[in-house]
Amino acid sequence: MKRLFIPALLFVSSLSFGQAIGQQKDTLVYSSRRAVVLEGTSNFRDLGGYPTKDKHHVKWGHIYRSADISKLTDQDLQALSSLHIATVCDLRGPDEVKNSPDRLPTGAKWVNLPAGSENLKLSQMNSMMRTASNRDSMMTATYAKTDHLKAKYKPMFDELLALDGEKALLFHCTAGKDRTGIGAALVLSALGVDRSMVIADYEATNEYWKRDREARAQQMIQQGMDEKTVRSMMSANPAYLEMTFKTIEQKYGSMDKFLQTEMELTPKKLAKLRAQYTN
Repeated sequence: MKRLFIPALLFVSSLSFGQAIGQQKDTLVYSSRRAVVLEGTSNFRDLGGYPTKDKHHVKWGHIYRSADISKLTDQDLQALSSLHIATVCDLRGPDEVKNSPDRLPTGAKWVNLPAGSENLKLSQMNSMMRTASNRDSMMTATYAKTDHLKAKYKPMFDELLALDGEKALLFHCTAGKDRTGIGAALVLSALGVDRSMVIADYEATNEYWKRDREARAQQMIQQGMDEKTVRSMMSANPAYLEMTFKTIEQKYGSMDKFLQTEMELTPKKLAKLRAQYTN
């Protein structure tokens, strides 16, 4: 299996990069083990290695996030089999699934979790995002929407809890940015990862998805979407995910209370989750 080795640049060595991801200079944010290079998709990466507040680390090789996996090659599928991926949580809506069905490694369980606004038409998005202020306000409004989070992500936590210690779970949407980004934020938060590190993982999509982002942008522009609207939608802007955190805190009091009430992570389940996915 091919792996991408992240160069030393991504060990936060420059002040400007450190500021961009909200970390101090020389803080380790990325590891050479994080990205999995596949021919048929991008933004496929391991959520392992992140430090937790209780001095543990998220285990490598157990939880993965990705963009669309409908175009995986046979070699890619062999790579996924070697990662022991037993469950794939597909966060896309019905039209996306129908038009681009997942290619799964042999024996993997497929779980579709489509709750949300997945099927908003391009023409609707275009008309709603004509100006710079509207572009940002629509994206922040999308990230502030929390009424669907239980239906979408609580089953994903159930799947994580159901896996045995040797198996891995992959979750993805189309770009691996918005729906996947929120899912990763909830999982990492449940495992005790600091919010600044969660935001850094989200923003890293701007690098990991770079290979396919421009092609996707051009496709949307050719379909009639405004270019500035597309560029805004393609960006993993930290302010967007911050809105999810802020809304959860305003509505539920804290992320911990949200995880307990909406994800139904009782103290016992949370302890099991952390024992299973951190060391």
